[in-house]
Parts: sequence; structure tokens; C-alpha cells
Amino acid sequence: MSLILVVDDEPAIRESLAFALGREGFGVAQVGTLAEAARLAPDAHLVLLDLVLPDGSGLDFLRRLRADSDAPVIVLTSRDDETDRVLGLELGADDYVVKPFSPREVVARVRAVLRRVQPAESTETEALSGPLGLNVDARKRRAAVGDKELHLSRTEFDLLHVLLQAPGKVFERPELLLLVWGNDVVVGDRTVDVHVKALRKKLEEAAQAGALIETVRGVGYRLRES
Repeated sequence: MSLILVVDDEPAIRESLAFALGREGFGVAQVGTLAEAARLAPDAHLVLLDLVLPDGSGLDFLRRLRADSDAPVIVLTSRDDETDRVLGLELGADDYVVKPFSPREVVARVRAVLRRVQPAESTETEALSGPLGLNVDARKRRAAVGDKELHLSRTEFDLLHVLLQAPGKVFERPELLLLVWGNDVVVGDRTVDVHVKALRKKLEEAAQAGALIETVRGVGYRLRES
């Protein structure tokens, strides 16, 4: 049974998520502080993490967690500020949900993320190369530009892997939603945009070059061919 750690200082949110997750067969631990979260995080298979806690910043906690663990993290935030969401993704969050949200939506996101973290042995060996020395190993789930490894979240890796399979091809947002998130998760175009923005920044910093992922006609994205 997968253990989901819910970290939020609002009891009503914790209880509603715990009920929805428990009904779907997940084990749930719920806490209201980062101190409690730090104690339970090593045993969690996935963390649902609020960004504003009474004893500190969820983003700081995420940064510390990523130094010791690769457990997937879905950020819960009530903020409209896109900067916080992008920063969370850059720090290694796998997805985000903006409050107010439906517990059913969160459960669907949890299932989708857990599907994407299946053991590497279940993935076919596949090495792909792209512009400016970009290389992806799908089996090991590693990506690099030349000898510089890219530290990507699982969603960022999946996006890059899709784009790299057909450099120059325009992938419209609905197609990326289907290929990366699947058809049983209700997410919007804005989710694609935020993840692409975070991935684009990491690629540009590693390659020391302009946009490797190009926005095309405002409807989709493509990976540069050279």
C-alpha cells in the first residue's frame, strides 16, 4: 500500500484529502507542521505539500527533501503567483494543484504521478539525442547536456522525452496533456505551460543557449532540431 503524506496546516483540507485518498485504498499520514513532516517523509511514497506552514516555507522543506529523497511531491498552493509554482517545479516538485481544489482531482494527480515513478526496469532501454549535446536515457531516467546532468522532476523528464522523440514537431497542448499526464487526469493547458517554462529554463542554463523549446503559434511547443 502506498503511503501518502499530507502536509497542510488547515485541518479541513487534511481531513478531506485523507478521506478521499483512504477511500481509494491509499495509506495516509497527515500533519500540520514541517517538523512533523520531516519525521514522516522518509517513509512516504508521495508527499502532498502546502507552501505556507506555521513553522516555515514549504519550498525550503522541498529543497531539503530533494537533497535526501526522490519521493514524488505535489505542491498544494492557494497563491496565484506563478513564480511560486515555477520555483516549486525547479526545486523538484512533480506537479502542483491550486486551491481551492477537488479532492477527486488531487487523487487523480496522485495516481498519475505514482504511475510515472514505476521502477526503471519496467521501461524499455532507449537513448535519445538532440540539439547541443542533449541526451536522454529513458531506462535510467537521466538527461544531460554534454557532460552536465539535468536535474529534472519526473514530469519535466517525461515532457522532454516526448519532445525529443520528434525534434521539430509541434506538440499542441492537448497532445502533451495526453502523452504526459494521461487521459484520466483533469488538468488544463496552464499546467503544460508552467512545466514547460521550468524545463526550458533548466535546458537553457545547461546549454548556455537560447530557447531549445520553442513556442509555436501560441498553441504548442517543439524542440529545436539544431
